[in-house]
Amino acid sequence: MKLTGVQATLLPTLYCRAVDASADKPILGDRVALATLRRIEADPDFEVDFSKVGMRPGDESAVAIRARHIDGQVADFLAAHPRATVLHIGCGLDSRAHRVDHGAEVRWIDVDYPEIVALRRRLVPEPPGDYTALGTSVTAPGWLAEVPTDRPVLVVAEGLTMYLDAGDGRLLFRGLAEYFPSGTLVFDALSTTGVKLSRRAKAIKVARAQVLWGIDSPRELESIHPSLRCAAVLNAFDLEGFVVSTTLRGRLATRVLGRIPALRQMLSIYRLEW
Repeated sequence: MKLTGVQATLLPTLYCRAVDASADKPILGDRVALATLRRIEADPDFEVDFSKVGMRPGDESAVAIRARHIDGQVADFLAAHPRATVLHIGCGLDSRAHRVDHGAEVRWIDVDYPEIVALRRRLVPEPPGDYTALGTSVTAPGWLAEVPTDRPVLVVAEGLTMYLDAGDGRLLFRGLAEYFPSGTLVFDALSTTGVKLSRRAKAIKVARAQVLWGIDSPRELESIHPSLRCAAVLNAFDLEGFVVSTTLRGRLATRVLGRIPALRQMLSIYRLEW
């Protein structure tokens, strides 16, 4: 796989979900991720050494806990809106459509670059139900016109916003708020301090990705469009089990970081409504 930059960041997160799935007591238990990783390893067309994607022992816990929390938000939304559209932007090789139980009345649309969507079709089985994989850059003009607006919409963006230019990110959020009559947007974001520190992370360096957009407060998000309202924000350190790691070093590090205000705010999960 000739993936570089932001596209290559799907490899470490896939690896972490797969490692978690193979654990005796998995947090997320994403068996589709594990099967996808094994499919890549067995295919001679792919030359991927997952031991060199830059993840450390214990990183899989944080990745799995974040994904589990966002899955929960999706499930809660669908419980309240059983006939809805889920728009998963920057989906990579994520198998959220398999993990979250959704009925026949849910329209699920995964969105990523055309080459990533082609890769998904080769590696990830298509989930049952009303499912579409849309190949486009989320910052390309006009792509939202392909998404119907006849149902309540939940937009999910995990591991995406930090790789967007701030101007492009604000334009994307504004476009969502103007295109859908009403909606909910769930996403994770780094603070400006988190952006600076993450540029030193091995996984980012290996992928040669650029980390650009830092968000420090709900007010920044609400200033993007008059109808946007921050309904919830949760610091990653407040996620249940976030300080649990498979290594002693990881547990100590998260506890220390959690006591330093600037570092504690590095990663947050937001829910915007309009």
